[in-house]
Amino acid sequence: MDGSIDMGEAYTKGSLVCVGTGLNLGGQITVLSKSYIELADVIFSLVPDAFSLQWLQKMNSDVRSLHRYYAQGEEVKSRRDTYQQMVEAILTQVRAGKRVVCALYGHPGVFACVSHMAIRRAREEGFEAKMEPGISAEACLWADVGIDPGQSGHQSFEASQFMFYCHTPDPATHLLLWQIAIAGEHTLTKFHTNSDCLRVLVEQLSEWYPLDHEVILYEAPNLPTQAPRIERLLLKALPDARLSPITTLLIPPAAPLSVNHKVLAKLGISEDLLG
Repeated sequence: MDGSIDMGEAYTKGSLVCVGTGLNLGGQITVLSKSYIELADVIFSLVPDAFSLQWLQKMNSDVRSLHRYYAQGEEVKSRRDTYQQMVEAILTQVRAGKRVVCALYGHPGVFACVSHMAIRRAREEGFEAKMEPGISAEACLWADVGIDPGQSGHQSFEASQFMFYCHTPDPATHLLLWQIAIAGEHTLTKFHTNSDCLRVLVEQLSEWYPLDHEVILYEAPNLPTQAPRIERLLLKALPDARLSPITTLLIPPAAPLSVNHKVLAKLGISEDLLG
């Protein structure tokens, strides 16, 4: 016995890898994630358009879109049911002994509950499952808008969660509110908000930010030929803004950083040295 492994035997038990395709078609996927796609038995995908799906199909002959599990036409369907059906479709192939890859738009673990649910289920059932990172909308935002979040820090919330719970933002840092297009939507059956919900959000934010504070609506491009959407507007104008499912709200700092004099004294640091 030389200790070598028969690769055919090694893959008789199914496995799952969730990978990110990045935001910009073909150019933001890692070498490792691309390799997993090419070697997989089955690919499940959630990507934004037909171009992205065709790109995956060029790398693997068995690509199955998960979009078909969303509500169709006039159908009313909870996203909880949709996500459970997606996970079950993925796990069915894993249980069948297949090398399964779930290829998700952007980063597979950021605002992508299907990947986390599927990995958890697969591991609970004794299968190997892992996640490979991808370039997220947040990574693109810092690059496109030209902000270093390390200068003042940043906070990040899903818009509806921010509204429903007692979060307290720090107005001296950048604030990101994700999925702003469904802010205040609690039924999990709709993919849009309305101006009334956005007015409630603006009223909530006005506790920390002036209504005349400039905010940014950001959308990362999907294709190399596209430009990012970087639209600047006043906070009070948000209820009338055009929003899409990929719009992120960036609220720049509205106040300077406050020096913690007690900590500086304990460390023996002069405020003048902070730059």
